[in-house]
Amino acid sequence: MTEQPFHPQLRAARFLPRTFITARTLPTLRRLTRLAGRTRRPDAQIVAVTDDVSVHVFRPASARPRTPALLWIHGGGMVLGDAAQDSQFCRRIADELNVVVVSVEYRLAPEHPFPTPLDDCYTALEWLAGQPDVDPARIAIGGQSAGAGLAAGLALLARERGEIRPVLQLLSYPMLDDRTTTRADVDPRRLRIWSPASNRFGWGSYLGPAAADGNVPPLAAPARYEDLSGLPPAWIGVGTNDLFHDEDVTYARRLQQAGVACTLRVVPGGYHNFDSIEAGAAVSRAFVEAQLSALDGALNGDRTASVDVRRRAN
Repeated sequence: MTEQPFHPQLRAARFLPRTFITARTLPTLRRLTRLAGRTRRPDAQIVAVTDDVSVHVFRPASARPRTPALLWIHGGGMVLGDAAQDSQFCRRIADELNVVVVSVEYRLAPEHPFPTPLDDCYTALEWLAGQPDVDPARIAIGGQSAGAGLAAGLALLARERGEIRPVLQLLSYPMLDDRTTTRADVDPRRLRIWSPASNRFGWGSYLGPAAADGNVPPLAAPARYEDLSGLPPAWIGVGTNDLFHDEDVTYARRLQQAGVACTLRVVPGGYHNFDSIEAGAAVSRAFVEAQLSALDGALNGDRTASVDVRRRAN
């Protein structure tokens, strides 16, 4: 992990905690999440896909036949969060790119360890691909943090099953490698929000018994998956002051070595979830614009009315 100060535009870094999610704080954080969920955007249609899985659907104002779509997976260390937490981001994508965005409500660990959260995401992907207004050949999958790790696992699972072929995996500081929990060379003073302690709790909750015996399924921790060939193109973004920096850079390079087109965006001095916490900073806006540009290219291609992302940023 690089020895680099926080990005000068990320002024909140010095006030933020190093550790946010632990076994002790989880019950309180979940109660707060439920309260915040009541303020979800009213323009999201909530659909029960099965008895256990629901989705929040954001449709663009101007519909078109066979619309491209994004399946979005929220973060929260595998143990926290809900489909409503990224509503503003999902609505922005739907409106600016003129695509359908679906945020999945997957079941959380430790009550529901692997493979349940990943299976829930695949259930949502199947549902999305089967919607009459969606083009199943133009579906992207993406997420933040743990959600991005699930998106990477979902890309692998989709390749294994051969039923749906996503056109892009959009991975913002993905949680990919449980082996990071054993690292002894990490300086926690360089971290914010997600610390080694949080990481051990999150992975232990998600992997369940596999965390103790070391028999970790590769689909649970995508960095363990040996063959990355044939996966969808990827966009991976991470800051240098993020615990996941090294594993994300390694995964991006492995994708490239396997012949998978992969764009890697590294933000000097960026901490975990910086783009959401300090959304107004220029470095955060540029990070998000890069994601929208990648999505626009993958979902809309050379369409005549393609949004000029660079113009939106000004």
